[in-house]
Amino acid sequence: MSGTFITFEGIDGSGKSTQLRLLNNFLRENGCQVITTREPGGTPLGLRLRAALLDATEEVDPLTELLVFAADRAQHVRRMLRPALASGNIVISDRYADATVAYQGAGRGFSEELIAEIVKLATDGLKPDLTLLFDVSVEESTARTTRRVSGRSGNGKNQRDRLDIEAADFHLRVRAAYLAIAEGEPERVKIIDTSGPVEATHQQVKHIVVPYLQRRGHLTNLQVELEKA
Repeated sequence: MSGTFITFEGIDGSGKSTQLRLLNNFLRENGCQVITTREPGGTPLGLRLRAALLDATEEVDPLTELLVFAADRAQHVRRMLRPALASGNIVISDRYADATVAYQGAGRGFSEELIAEIVKLATDGLKPDLTLLFDVSVEESTARTTRRVSGRSGNGKNQRDRLDIEAADFHLRVRAAYLAIAEGEPERVKIIDTSGPVEATHQQVKHIVVPYLQRRGHLTNLQVELEKA
């Protein structure tokens, strides 16, 4: 059985990281071989790059940001993603190449042509099989981020990073870009409304992911579970 590559995307505060943990637990409990990862920071080198990129006190030029994210992704693809998929694992990544289109393309204003070339070079042609886009308004995203920083969210991230502190119009451009990606690739990208409770969002995730994995030869014994979800 070949591996399956699933990515979770969305603006900060969309709840994607929480949903990734919930899905990982659900799949593991049902016998799947799952590897979870993230960008930036999915490799030892990536962890060091992540610390520099997201440090709110670091002044990073936009082009430097774009190229360092690409370097992190190149390492991630070649040293972690491709080997894991070749071994038949389900790999779930918290962000991938769509994030560069949204954040550095729409957010920072780099041209579509440059972004496409950088993404092609870094990914070596590796595309997700399925992408879940966790959508939330910028206003709700800001409110959730504020609660998180004040220690009331319980998701383990209690500091604003360099992207968190960008102005609202930046995040509006990023969200719009994500929605445009979903509109352009509806077979790959599925939008998840995250305005409701965490468990309701988790049910949405399962209703998309479970039948998809079944079609690819995973989770063949979970039809009853899906009907109850």
